[in-house]
Amino acid sequence: MFWYIVSVVLLLFAVRLRFPYCIKEAKYASRIARAVHRTTKYLKSRPVYTLVDRFLDSVQKNPNKAFIRFQDKTYSYAQSDKQINKIARSLLKHADLHEGDTVALLLGNEPMFLWIWLALAKMGCSAALLNHNIRSKSLLHCFTCCGANVLIAGAELQDSVEEVLPALKEQGISVYMLTDHVTTEGMVSLTDKIAQASDEPIPADLRANVTFTSPAAYIYTSGTTGLPKAAVITQRRLWAMAFFFSVCGVKSDDVLYICLPLYHSAAFAAGFGGAIERGATVVLRSKFSSSQFWDDCRKYNVTVIQYIGETMRYLCNTPKRVSDQVHNVRMAIGNGIRPEVWKTFISRFGNVDMKEFYGSTEGTLGFVNYAGKIGAVGRVNFFHKGIYPYAFVKFDQEKEEPVRNADGFCIEVARGETGLLVSKITQKAQFAGYARDPKQTEKKKLYDVFEKGDVYFNSGDLFRTDRENFIYFQDRVGDTFRWKGENVSTNEVSDILTMAMSIEEANVYGVTVSGYEGRTGMATIIVKKDHQFEPDAICSHVTTYLPSYARPRFIRIQDSLAVTCTFKQLKGKLVEEGFNPAVITDPLFVLDETVKSYRPLTRDTYQSILDGHFRL
Repeated sequence: MFWYIVSVVLLLFAVRLRFPYCIKEAKYASRIARAVHRTTKYLKSRPVYTLVDRFLDSVQKNPNKAFIRFQDKTYSYAQSDKQINKIARSLLKHADLHEGDTVALLLGNEPMFLWIWLALAKMGCSAALLNHNIRSKSLLHCFTCCGANVLIAGAELQDSVEEVLPALKEQGISVYMLTDHVTTEGMVSLTDKIAQASDEPIPADLRANVTFTSPAAYIYTSGTTGLPKAAVITQRRLWAMAFFFSVCGVKSDDVLYICLPLYHSAAFAAGFGGAIERGATVVLRSKFSSSQFWDDCRKYNVTVIQYIGETMRYLCNTPKRVSDQVHNVRMAIGNGIRPEVWKTFISRFGNVDMKEFYGSTEGTLGFVNYAGKIGAVGRVNFFHKGIYPYAFVKFDQEKEEPVRNADGFCIEVARGETGLLVSKITQKAQFAGYARDPKQTEKKKLYDVFEKGDVYFNSGDLFRTDRENFIYFQDRVGDTFRWKGENVSTNEVSDILTMAMSIEEANVYGVTVSGYEGRTGMATIIVKKDHQFEPDAICSHVTTYLPSYARPRFIRIQDSLAVTCTFKQLKGKLVEEGFNPAVITDPLFVLDETVKSYRPLTRDTYQSILDGHFRL
């Protein structure tokens, strides 16, 4: 018996040496299997079992459990449900909403955001989650995308709404402000009506016709087309995103800290949706604060946090404290963290289980680094790949399209080689596309990828795998850059710049800056004949029409812009040259928000940026 036990132990040790990630692989595969099983079960249920039904189950099972903690207030599942009912009844009475309608939400992070979505879900309506940083043209475009006939906005965003109010009136859009009293004609107060409404349960038959293909939400994503696109998040897609936290190992007794914007899929679908799926508690903060982050985690006994690379860098740059490792955070889920920041974070704040992942709002699959390999976003798992087929294929950067062989099929890259991620569109991995934009929806599809008749989703993202099958994100193709955790369309920024009186043409691109995550915006422009570059006016222009993260930090002035034979602007060399005044002889300017102007970019200023003294 003794030698039998010894043999088994040695065998297990040998397996562990040969396959060091086998245990984590098995756990990951098991969690995916459970998620797929439950999704299949929900698909077969009649009536359709949606995320709001899961919430109502938690209300019944754990009515007094904390659902949302915000500032110094705690709202239980039962208290939240009553507030949700009051919201739904006030909207049914005053906004004349019906099953299938869409309501646009222009709100910051607050409990009302989550309650309103659940109220709409109870009524069989969907919500368009608007980025509260956008203004004017972009804001109006978002209404056109989703077809909303009602807007609900936070009181603090009244100025933004008033800018576009005449156009909203023309489109017949009803505007409700979350305040007790409003004097602006064309706006209606809402919180006073909610307070007077009944909290009686909302009949389930109001959403009787909701199916798994019905839209649950519209989440906006910047692409290469200029203006934001409204990705359709169906009920089925929302379930898939909500299950992500359970695949990571989040439990019902976890406390989730959400400080990322709720208008993005990470915080809304994965974070908030994941909390509902788990029956967990959400600690909500209006916005990220590096100085208050760990104090919040200690105060609310947070166990799971969400992040983007930028937030982790901010945390690592805060002054060190003796209390840095005094917390109960066991897991961090997010994306975009650099390897050196990852190492620093673990060393300083303790052995937090990092779940770096890759996923897109409209995509058909994602990866998660369940093994904890620093720098990776996932690992090739044959069980996962069998359910959701994907491949990394050769990509022509100049033509911006996959390379095809003599038979017209795509070519998979070798291990270690960078390739474009394409994922097969199947019954299990559906692509709902973009609302009211069939052209852009079609552009994301690739046909006859490996055989005649197959259809794949073009992620627009480049990856490579190493010899251990770990997957690493390399770059994003197309005319976008990512700054301050937001994707920015270069075409949209270019369009805004050329609206300025003095700018003839603008070529916008992203450049890397030492010490910062992602790429910041830079524009090479041509000044109109008989005009001069006006630093103050251009700063005022971009501040008015662009959110902070989309404003070009650097401007370069040239006499002409390089283009291809088909008149497409060339960016490669400009990106390579960056913003170094020692290399570039053209006039260079940097956005200085302290003086609300663009000022000449000198060698001293350039060095100050690299040293971190001049903040972008």
